[in-house]
Amino acid sequence: MSTFSIFLVLITIVCFLLIVVIMVQNPKGGGLSSTLGGSTQIGGVQKTTDFLDKSTWTLAAVLIALILLSSLSFGGSLSDTDSKIIDKTSTAAPAPVTPVQTAPTGTTPAK
Repeated sequence: MSTFSIFLVLITIVCFLLIVVIMVQNPKGGGLSSTLGGSTQIGGVQKTTDFLDKSTWTLAAVLIALILLSSLSFGGSLSDTDSKIIDKTSTAAPAPVTPVQTAPTGTTPAK
């Protein structure tokens, strides 16, 4: 498995986790803390929005880092010299064509 494939799998996992964390959040700021209980509940539900906010930023930073690292690992595999468009076979330049002199009209060429 190449390095780029490993980065691709890691990027996919981080993207999935980022989608899950964003979908759990409430756009109005309530999120899990408003649906799971009030301030009397023991278990730290008050800090849920802080955790989701920090995990969103952390996953976003990890995603950017993985993308940059994958681009560095991908850089050397395809370069202009390895392109399939460029033909690697060297062909000799064709010889210049010299014009053939013809005899003037009405005369016969000498043998």
